[in-house]
Amino acid sequence: MRRRIETTTSRTAEITCLFRACSTFEANSHYKSDDHIAPLLIPGFLKPLIQILPVRKYITRRIASKGIYKYIIARTKYIDAVFERAVAEQFDQILIFGAGFDTRALRFKDKAGNTQIFELDVSATQQKKISQYQKRHLTVPSNVTSIAIDFDKESLSVKLDEAKFKKDQRSLFILEGLLMYLQAESVDAAFKVIQDYAGKLSLVAFDYIYASVLRKIAIHSGKSRIAKRVSRAGEKWHFSIENGEIEKFLKKYDLKLINQSDSLILEKKYFGDSDSTVIRNIDGTHCLVTAEKE
Repeated sequence: MRRRIETTTSRTAEITCLFRACSTFEANSHYKSDDHIAPLLIPGFLKPLIQILPVRKYITRRIASKGIYKYIIARTKYIDAVFERAVAEQFDQILIFGAGFDTRALRFKDKAGNTQIFELDVSATQQKKISQYQKRHLTVPSNVTSIAIDFDKESLSVKLDEAKFKKDQRSLFILEGLLMYLQAESVDAAFKVIQDYAGKLSLVAFDYIYASVLRKIAIHSGKSRIAKRVSRAGEKWHFSIENGEIEKFLKKYDLKLINQSDSLILEKKYFGDSDSTVIRNIDGTHCLVTAEKE
């Protein structure tokens, strides 16, 4: 049986895009992110609706489990910062795994300079994004290359070589909202390619879910509901990392931990005020990581 993402757009990629679009209309700076292109990529009838606060609240609470909207906002800001660092420091290449409706290549095009950007994703989702760009008359910068791939079936290294992604260059690798949907073998293959291609001081930014989520141990808020929802969307979670074992995982691929941000850290960083007031309840199933090639 063919998987859903082989024939139609990833539902979780659509939800991420919708939530980023919603966040652009937030008045509260904690909830507002900078993805001004996302509203152009969602169905046209939704754009005026999500500008209405009660409707926006209903949509974000109805579609996802408690804390996921806040998590996607925090994750977007977190990886935006890593992306901006890479282009500011004139990294040679940026490779976005499972790009979905990622718009950073357009949002930061004036800062990217000569940095080459490669976007990897399954064909159905990638073609939907390209189609939306064309409909909205959005021009893809010349430094951007799209690569269609099925991570569980095709050779990543072959695809990269065909696209002229270079080895031993200082590169940024982004795996945002991806690892949990892959089989362990595919995750290992992706990180081995990163190990093989990354030049010294390259960066890797990704998020993962805790192994306890898949074991259905009720430790983190929102755990059981979100796991069920992504499964019903036809994009089941498969991969996880044990809490406390991220450095062990990274070491296998010659990577060292630079930053790890769990829900409590993200709440304080992105939803905290100067008076120490913090908006709580970011989803606690995920953790964000930045690592560096040794």
